[in-house]
Amino acid sequence: MLRALEIRDMLLIDRLELAFQPGLNVLTGETGAGKSILLDCLGFVLGWRGRAELVRAGAAQGEVTAVFDLAPGHPARAVLEEAGLEPGEELILRRVNSTDGRKTAWVNDRRTSGEVLRALSDTLVELHGQHDDRGLLNPRGHRALLDAFAGSDTGVVRAAWGAAQGARKALAAAEAALAEMRAEEDYLRHAVGELDALDPQPGEEAELDARRRLMQGAARIREDVARAFQALGPEGAEGLMGDAARWLDGAADKAEGALDEAIGALGRAITELGEAAQGVERALDTLSFDPHELERVEERLFAIRGLARKHGVQADDLGGFADDLRTRLQALDGGAANIGTLRGAVDKAEAGYDAAATALSETRREAAGRLDTAIAAELAPLKMERAHFETVLSAGEAGPEGRDQVEFTVATNPGAPSGPLNRIASGGELSRFLLALKVCLARGQAGQTLIFDEIDRGVGGATADAVGRRLARLAEGAQILVVTHSPQVAARGAHHWRVAKHVSGGMTTSTVTALDETARLDEVARMLSGENITEAAREAARALLSD
Repeated sequence: MLRALEIRDMLLIDRLELAFQPGLNVLTGETGAGKSILLDCLGFVLGWRGRAELVRAGAAQGEVTAVFDLAPGHPARAVLEEAGLEPGEELILRRVNSTDGRKTAWVNDRRTSGEVLRALSDTLVELHGQHDDRGLLNPRGHRALLDAFAGSDTGVVRAAWGAAQGARKALAAAEAALAEMRAEEDYLRHAVGELDALDPQPGEEAELDARRRLMQGAARIREDVARAFQALGPEGAEGLMGDAARWLDGAADKAEGALDEAIGALGRAITELGEAAQGVERALDTLSFDPHELERVEERLFAIRGLARKHGVQADDLGGFADDLRTRLQALDGGAANIGTLRGAVDKAEAGYDAAATALSETRREAAGRLDTAIAAELAPLKMERAHFETVLSAGEAGPEGRDQVEFTVATNPGAPSGPLNRIASGGELSRFLLALKVCLARGQAGQTLIFDEIDRGVGGATADAVGRRLARLAEGAQILVVTHSPQVAARGAHHWRVAKHVSGGMTTSTVTALDETARLDEVARMLSGENITEAAREAARALLSD
């Protein structure tokens, strides 16, 4: 509920403080007194787009502050939380307009943007008038209004739509991945076959390289090692030392011990020589290899290194790389089955959406009939019993809110073609259509301040009285602000303000005054008779106010 509005140096207003109340608040005054200025200022602090020049002439800046009471669970609380602002029982909006066009806004003394103000305004205030393009006259909002009237649970359809979208997205991703894998199928099958045929093992490349180097070295040194073995053998050192040992042994008996030391040393030398010969023989065995084996080792080593370079991996990682390729090939081979599963999930999700959307469409059609009946009942007291209102449902593009397009259409006379509200109805008719609509649609929409800007224009007498009664009924348990020229409407107000224009010192200003019972009687009388208030006008005003 709008509790207070404070305006400083805006348009024709110098300083103004208003304290609004629950129920029906009426603002009256002569044409041009500045009633629309109040709405311009309220729209400014709510972030609405309006006049470009708002600062009062001679002032450096203009400022508007609006104070709202927020009940627990009010939708504005969610907007505040999303914007990172702390919600409380009181919401204070303040916006400043400088003469250079800069605008600065605060919410509860924290700087904020015009976008946040507009998001808050959608939950705080609803404006209705002959040029209303934000509310009932905007066909884009008719579906939501019908759902609110029907009490439809659109969450089921939104969830079903999300599930269907998710299933379609998963299928599309799987199909794209499968197409990508199929594009490289030949490569995968060839690469896996090549790797499986070679079957490289971790550490094998280093082992083959060492074996190759050993065989390459053996080919160069084996000839020298063989010559050394021959020199140590029976035809070489071993034979000569054996001959020397025999000769010394034959002479030892006659040498009287002079050869004993030499014979011992020679025995030891022969033993060492044998060990050396054995070592050289073993080396010869080691250095012995089949020349074709070197070719085989080199061929495998080069094949392993070639595959590693080809695939850009280390030789020891070829096994793991082959496993990855096999996994991708298995995914390719199993892709068709997976696509089938995902298509089944899409069919199931779309069937779920279809069922939910169909049920919602049925609910909307039933609610549309009830709404049309309710509007017809409201139009009769407004002297529009010959007019026809119809909620038209048509097939639209499927989406999270279902697949229905909803538009409110009217025909003002029997046999006349139906059409959109803002194209068919005249000014006075449009006002009454909007009022009838709001009376029917406002049920259960507590928390918003509803503003009707001269919605009674073009009507008078009994019709204006019917408008006033409907507004009073709409204000039960809610807050309504009405800018009106109709005494019948003004008389139904629970709270009454008069807007007046004054000229002082060459400066024009507008003032707003809360009226007590006496002043209110005079204001209603003025609305009935004009500037010269007669006693007869007062009696008529008294009758209206007491009704």
